[in-house]
Amino acid sequence: MSEALQFEFMRNALWAGFLISIACGIIGTFVVINRLVFISGGIAHAAYGGIGLGYFFQFNPMLGAILFSLVSALSMGLVQRKTRQRADTIIGVMWAVGMAMGIIFVDLTEGYKADLMSYLFGSILAVPRSDLLIMSILDLIIVALVILFYKELLAISFDETFATVTNVPVDAIYLTLMCLVALTVVMMMRVVGLILVIALLTMPAAIAGQWVKEMKQMMVLASILGMSFTTAGLWLSYWLNLTSGATIILVAGATYLLSMAVLPLVRRVRPHQILKARAAQRAIATKQSPSRRKSSRK
Repeated sequence: MSEALQFEFMRNALWAGFLISIACGIIGTFVVINRLVFISGGIAHAAYGGIGLGYFFQFNPMLGAILFSLVSALSMGLVQRKTRQRADTIIGVMWAVGMAMGIIFVDLTEGYKADLMSYLFGSILAVPRSDLLIMSILDLIIVALVILFYKELLAISFDETFATVTNVPVDAIYLTLMCLVALTVVMMMRVVGLILVIALLTMPAAIAGQWVKEMKQMMVLASILGMSFTTAGLWLSYWLNLTSGATIILVAGATYLLSMAVLPLVRRVRPHQILKARAAQRAIATKQSPSRRKSSRK
């Protein structure tokens, strides 16, 4: 790996993996707890319209994706909260329309679109410094908003009725969460692509949720897992000459399956360990009690 770090593109890739892991750990936790996987997928695919918009008007496609994903997130969030019709159907329609608009904009753009496929399938090795700057700014925005509205986000995640009774602006906080999901999706596009965004957004948080139950601990563990997955995936893809984004997802998927297999065994072992520890404590206490009685008699 030290040989690979001599190249600037590899260092940029590691930084990109580090930056998106922070966002994935924090926002992925809310996505898993609130069961927003489907709507997050809709935002991710609708963001392709913004990429096409960027190509057509000759500006950074990442900026177009940010704009389009925020509009899509707010629209899907309002549909989810307000409509009486089947929300999943409407979100599916918006998902398809967003991608279709992106394809049309790309078709109308003259010239060769060199890195277009990197937004679909990811190309972490091709992340430029300008995108790293955008990722850093988005990370700061996400962390700042989560810290600012943490109690409100916690309230709507676990007891929305109680949050409403205590005058928490539930709809506004929910739409804010949707916007945070949109920003996270944009960050992940260049790493694993729109097609694999949901996997990296949810798997670290899902694994963390199997081992810890407190939300802050879950966020920290999910971020650490995300960093481990991106680093391991990059290393394997470099040595085996594989696609980086897909390799990262396979590492995360293998870890998720391993966690599911190991967790029941750990849960069986833990009660026995607790019982043994308690028995040992009782044995030590019974041994110490006679000596204490003798000393008291003296």
